[in-house]
Amino acid sequence: MKVLMVCLGNICRSPLAEGILKSKKPDWYVDSAGTSNYHIGERPDLRSIEIARKYNIDISNQRARQFSREDFAKFDLILAMDSSNYQNILKLARSEADKEKVKLILNYAQPGLNMAVPDPYYDGGFEKVYQLLNEALDNLV
Repeated sequence: MKVLMVCLGNICRSPLAEGILKSKKPDWYVDSAGTSNYHIGERPDLRSIEIARKYNIDISNQRARQFSREDFAKFDLILAMDSSNYQNILKLARSEADKEKVKLILNYAQPGLNMAVPDPYYDGGFEKVYQLLNEALDNLV
């Protein structure tokens, strides 16, 4: 299984989701990306690194990259952190098959509610984000 996690900048939520899923399914290929180009090449936010470390997950070697149309061909499942990311990903879809690969990650924890993983960049909340992602990814696995 090849899974891509997508948020806005690829420094807070999606790197954390990538690390969590890799820890649960080391035999899966898991990556992350952002819909924006704000942080290309940067490490995850230090607060994401710290919360991951708290749970014995190392995400410090990840580097931010931007989502691209080619990702549809590379991944079986593309998990968006919120509806804005979801819509931005769908705009790049080449076909209905591409669109079917895109899901909101928290629908694995709260089916059909289309909830967003809150962006902790400005207001913190990294522990809450970790818990939300962990529950959703337990259900995915």
